[in-house]
Amino acid sequence: MRLRDEALCRRYYYWTERQRLRFDDALRILSEREFFISEERIMAIVRRMVREGRDNSLKPVPKVKMPRLTNDQLSLFPEL
Repeated sequence: MRLRDEALCRRYYYWTERQRLRFDDALRILSEREFFISEERIMAIVRRMVREGRDNSLKPVPKVKMPRLTNDQLSLFPEL
């Protein structure tokens, strides 16, 4: 498990910092193509590794479940 977690963090860093993907896109790739575990589990592993201080270059970002837009803001986009 420790080796998997370290590899996952290296790949998270690669996708977010080297390839400059948004973190949610990186999570999707890690979840669906590379490690086959849920995005929530991936973020839990990354957060734990950061909290334990194993890798200072990681910056976990929470997945936004719902956009914070008001009706006034949405009205600016009539095609939606």
